[in-house]
Amino acid sequence: MEVVIVPDAAAGGELIATAIADLLARKPDALVGVATGSTPLPIYQALATKVRADQVDASRARICQLDEYVGLPAGHPESYRSVVLREVVAPLGLDASSFMGPDGSAEDIVSACAAYDRMLADAGGVDLQLLGIGTDGHIGFNEPCSSLASRTRIKTLTEQTRIDNARFFDDDIDQVPHHVITQGIGTILDARHLVLLATGEGKAEAVAAAVEGPLSALVPASALQLHPHATVVVDEAAAGRLKLADYFRATYAAKPHWQGL
Repeated sequence: MEVVIVPDAAAGGELIATAIADLLARKPDALVGVATGSTPLPIYQALATKVRADQVDASRARICQLDEYVGLPAGHPESYRSVVLREVVAPLGLDASSFMGPDGSAEDIVSACAAYDRMLADAGGVDLQLLGIGTDGHIGFNEPCSSLASRTRIKTLTEQTRIDNARFFDDDIDQVPHHVITQGIGTILDARHLVLLATGEGKAEAVAAAVEGPLSALVPASALQLHPHATVVVDEAAAGRLKLADYFRATYAAKPHWQGL
């Protein structure tokens, strides 16, 4: 696992957007897994800026979802399908045919989960998966004590996660669904490159537990320790609890430029 400490969220967004641009230069039809929420917005904004400036050709890129609420119609403004189309697909100049995601409004949710796992495999697998981290250490919606071998499935959200997400629903927790479809930890680990971005002091404890703590289902993000190409990008605030922060700074400063992210 590589840990990169950046000055702020904008710097993290630019760094990761550059990595995605480099990936698309090597593989124009790469499948990029995206996360939702406020943390990854600087990535998408920086990448869209590069597209508008003709610094990267994203016309053949493919986008896939990490998770989706259960019970919200596809057209609901806070369904993750709507969010990804609005914040990623449209700004990159892509059309809906480049996008794939699980069906959170399906009558048979179990079958929809299995179908999404097959869809990702049939697409050749995810080349780069973007991740955030919850204050309790969750990735995707794999809440604490999720199986480290889990596949795409339905999960019940913790009360804390629903509280955290209420800001997207007019601060009304009663509007936040109780269930989601999420790529499982095993599904996430299938991606060729995992990139987790964390910003703000509120994520510092979770980041430290995931990076420096033991591998544990109690901290689902610690599963990144198992991956051969996992990158954790954190701003100074989110790095505040890392015991090895100085080492991480030194190793990144000495990294050969040709290695990329």
